[in-house]
Amino acid sequence: QVQPVESGGGLVQAGGSLRLSCAASRRTFSNYAMAWFRQAPGKEREFAAAITWNGGSTYYADSVKGRFTISRDNAKNTVYLQMNSLKPEDTAVYHCAVSRLTAPLQPTESNQYNYWGRGTQVTVSS
Repeated sequence: QVQPVESGGGLVQAGGSLRLSCAASRRTFSNYAMAWFRQAPGKEREFAAAITWNGGSTYYADSVKGRFTISRDNAKNTVYLQMNSLKPEDTAVYHCAVSRLTAPLQPTESNQYNYWGRGTQVTVSS
């Protein structure tokens, strides 16, 4: 069983930065693709970013491209989401997701991921 745990959320002003972390409790973490999804109040969950098992490929939603960077440190069983130039519309609960696949064919789709964290709140004030 893999249990992702997110951290690093908080309140930040527009234009600021935050770095989210997701630690997965399994030594085979390095075999799994990872992703970040987010859900704003009253909205459906949406894809933000994904990374393959070795970090060789990354994927971003158009809304975050150029501002967010996903990375991973397999030695620490941790994936990161560096968020810069934050906007009020980035306000959401950010969830970490783990796939049993090394490189999902559809990395932006939530059904490619098997384990989910409870999320961390990110609030961007204007």
